[in-house]
Amino acid sequence: MESRSRRSLTRSKADLPTSLRRAWYHLRLSVRDPTRVRTWDAIVLTAASPEQADLYNWQLNRAKRMGRIAPSTITLAVPDPNGQRIGSGAATLNAIFALAKHLHHLSLIDSPVAGSSKQNSDNEIPVQQLVELIRKKHILLLHAGGDSKRVPWANPMGKVFLPLPYMAADDPDGPVPLLFDHILAIASCARRAFHNEGGLFIMTGDVLPCFDAFSMVLPEDTASIITVPITLDIAANHGVIVASKFGSSTDAHSVFLVEDLLQKPSIDDLVDRRAILDDGRTLLDTGIIAVKGTAWVDLVMLACSSQPMISGLLQSKKEVSLYEDLVAAWVPAKHEWLKGRPLGGELVTALGKQKMFSYCAYDLLFLHFGTSSEVLDHLNGTGSGLVGRRHLCSIPATTVSDIAASAIIISSKIAPGVSIGEESLVYDSSISTSIQIGSQSIVVGVNVPEAQKMTNETSFKFMLPDRHCLWEVPLVGHTERVIVYCGLHDNPKISLSQDGTFCGKPWMKVLSDLGIHDADLWGSKENKDKCLWSAKIFPVLSYSKMLQLATWLMGLSNQEDEYLLRLWKISDRISLEELHRSIDFSKMWLSSTNHQADLATGIVSACLNFGLLGRNLSQLCQEVLQNDVSGIKTCKEFLSICPKLEAQNPQILPKSRAHQVHRDLLLACNDEQMAAEMDHKVWAAVADETALAVRYGLKADSSQDSLGQSFQLKKVKVELPVRVDFVGGWSDTPPWSLERSGCVLNMAITLEGSLPVGTIIETTKKPGLSIIDDAGNEIYIENISSIAPPFDSNDPFRLVRSALFVTNIVNGNIFQSTGLQIKTWARVPRGSGLGTSSILSAAVVKALLQITDGDDSNENVTRLVLVLEQVMGTGGGWQDQVGGLYPGIKFSSSFPGIPLRLQVNPLLASPQLNNELHQRLLVVFTGQVRLAQRVLQKVVIRYLQRDNLLVSSIRRLVELAKIGREALMNCDIDELGDVMLEAWRLHQELDPFCSNAFVDKLFAFSDPYCCGYKLVGAGGGGFALLLAKTAESGKELRRLITENSDFDIEVYDWEISL
Repeated sequence: MESRSRRSLTRSKADLPTSLRRAWYHLRLSVRDPTRVRTWDAIVLTAASPEQADLYNWQLNRAKRMGRIAPSTITLAVPDPNGQRIGSGAATLNAIFALAKHLHHLSLIDSPVAGSSKQNSDNEIPVQQLVELIRKKHILLLHAGGDSKRVPWANPMGKVFLPLPYMAADDPDGPVPLLFDHILAIASCARRAFHNEGGLFIMTGDVLPCFDAFSMVLPEDTASIITVPITLDIAANHGVIVASKFGSSTDAHSVFLVEDLLQKPSIDDLVDRRAILDDGRTLLDTGIIAVKGTAWVDLVMLACSSQPMISGLLQSKKEVSLYEDLVAAWVPAKHEWLKGRPLGGELVTALGKQKMFSYCAYDLLFLHFGTSSEVLDHLNGTGSGLVGRRHLCSIPATTVSDIAASAIIISSKIAPGVSIGEESLVYDSSISTSIQIGSQSIVVGVNVPEAQKMTNETSFKFMLPDRHCLWEVPLVGHTERVIVYCGLHDNPKISLSQDGTFCGKPWMKVLSDLGIHDADLWGSKENKDKCLWSAKIFPVLSYSKMLQLATWLMGLSNQEDEYLLRLWKISDRISLEELHRSIDFSKMWLSSTNHQADLATGIVSACLNFGLLGRNLSQLCQEVLQNDVSGIKTCKEFLSICPKLEAQNPQILPKSRAHQVHRDLLLACNDEQMAAEMDHKVWAAVADETALAVRYGLKADSSQDSLGQSFQLKKVKVELPVRVDFVGGWSDTPPWSLERSGCVLNMAITLEGSLPVGTIIETTKKPGLSIIDDAGNEIYIENISSIAPPFDSNDPFRLVRSALFVTNIVNGNIFQSTGLQIKTWARVPRGSGLGTSSILSAAVVKALLQITDGDDSNENVTRLVLVLEQVMGTGGGWQDQVGGLYPGIKFSSSFPGIPLRLQVNPLLASPQLNNELHQRLLVVFTGQVRLAQRVLQKVVIRYLQRDNLLVSSIRRLVELAKIGREALMNCDIDELGDVMLEAWRLHQELDPFCSNAFVDKLFAFSDPYCCGYKLVGAGGGGFALLLAKTAESGKELRRLITENSDFDIEVYDWEISL
């Protein structure tokens, strides 16, 4: 046991960019391959009303469509019963019960006797049956049913779905990231802590907790609350945990028993309850709760039998809080207090046998989105470097508008003549000419029509002052959307008597300046209830009149204007509280969806008509199609432009890209048959473009004829090493390498003391061609000139045929009266990932050129093999043949153009480096068969689609190759390990199926002994590189994995081939 007094005071907070990027990487991996990277069985959101629950279900479906949630994950939004508030604790029980019922309903649908079971009503489902359905499920529960009083502009959408464009620039054609999306990313890492035993992970919808959730280890059979040390001033506005003095601790976290719970404590409270740590801070309740094992089963039992208790709450109009009441049941010191609370006795009886622990994550960065000013602070302060300030928007030229560089414009259309101040946020809006938006302001869901469209009423120039919020809300039963506004720092909960404010001014001054009475706003309410939340201040009129009154109410026009005062008084008016209950969620969602579709339509249209197809049109068209009325029609109009695109100069617009756009648009129009035909054109174009880039400028070889005129027996043998790649693969692959620079760091090695790949070619007096491989296959071809593509993918001699074709031997006169015998071998396991196919191709091509006195230089052979792989139909880049043809460790680069230029730079490794690498690097065959072509096709298609995440990943691999080169030259093997680890993560970003459960298990087992590991080549199986931390670690790891019966693998002896 360790005293909490030993906690280090120097631990640093998580780096926000690093934490989020790793979390998003894990989220994408879990969505694409949930069988390998476990994801949540269910994601549940609480909602304030059935209407809000419908909106949340739309958002959950959106998240599935956009790849934020796995298709296999069950999603559910659960409203408070009858829309009546029951508190977050009771809402938790209600949500678990609702999910259990939902699972029961799904089980009836899946059951072959579902019809006969439907006679039982929900109330008749046995509790134990519900418990069994849910107890082994892994559930993420997000509390999102609050009324967002302090972020009122987020109230209609739900605060958890407010825009948070962190890392938006990483995917400029994707949807705007929401707070919800980032929470999902962090939560995906926490799933690992539950193993496969079931459990509940609760988060709150207004906090983004950035920490290393992937490494979290939670106590068994208990509830745990995630905490972080925080200063006392922040703690005064949140919950605080009092932990015991002894527990377990590491440099990253500590686990201590919870002794007490405090809510918004004063400093005196913190001192009296011994809640202050030795460093002067206290433990903040982050709102994250994990429930596992017995504690989880207890909670499920309670939830599945909770409906009578919840009915009692509804009748008494009382609430049960999660953080004050339900959690207190796991803290013995709170039991007596809890028994005096609603349902307190029931909570203690059901849950009180288990304890609660504090899991203190020292690195946790607590980003709270509890107020409007906090939202802007996180966008322009802590995470400003991550923010995409222009995303999926239409913005005029700088000469006809005045938009600050620091303003954040996302999912919005801005007309010329608009001014937007510094650090303001404009989201999901259309802003017309002559509108001025001040600095540090927030505009959401506003659609200001052009002046001429605002009926015949007098138009005017609308201005939103600095530090204000403006939004619109569609109401049930109203045609016009209500315009709503307040000051950035207004707290709608603070009353008139407590110096509450409206638009930044005290209520008493507002009333005095405007000449209105508090009875106009609050009627006969008591003083404590007179606040912005309850003030009937927002008129429901025509749009232009609402704008005029907004200007008047904000104090920007003549406040003694009797006409405006009279107009305001006679108008129907509504408060924020009434708005919350009257939002037309379906109209709001439809309007937002169509707005996004219109923006995407404009971007696609501009890209097709004016650009070079640099956007991800496949992704954008998915947004276009969200408009159910015009989406398909719009995509068909785009499709009609394709012939013009395909007719462009291929030096300006590659045919492969034009064909890919055509294919994507066909898929958007649901024409799968034509899309399949276009797919063949895409791959043919890639092959043609590769051949053109490689063959351009090469002189025809005239040596073949001279050999044929004076026949002599000739025999050539070529043996080559295999290659292992450290980093940079994929940047060598067409069409990337034809359009962008590529860099690869790899090494030629022998296996078990020999060069494993080779060929023997000899001339024969008998005409024709004989081919023999090391698998015992043999064929005789009488007429060599008959060899021509396309070649059968099942032909075991396709490689040799392609080599004869690309070396032009099939078209020469050399073998009209003589013949050839070709023997090939590759003494490595099939699907090794060691570049065997390309290296064998290089050996055959080199031998053919030698036997015909052609140009057998490594550079020429490398280029010809690149063409050969396109002819074969397997695709592939240049790194494999470079790895085998050139000795030792080398850093190789390619430069796009016609011709494609390659530069191979040998690394003159010191004896020290060679020795350390040999001692620490394990070359292991995993026994998993892989086929690079399948992975390659997915990656190439994503590149042709201009998938931004893929492009940025390959760019990073190029950077890492340069970093790895410097590491090797500095003999820094540990840094090379870091490079390998990041490269392996990026390879899984490119294609999650480049790994599998066996490989994951092998790497997890090896991790304590390694500083780096990865599969070689494209992954999917084959060989792995394990870079040990020390020579001793390398020996120990080799012994352990060879002796472990879980791993049927082979560790090969290797040497650098020099």
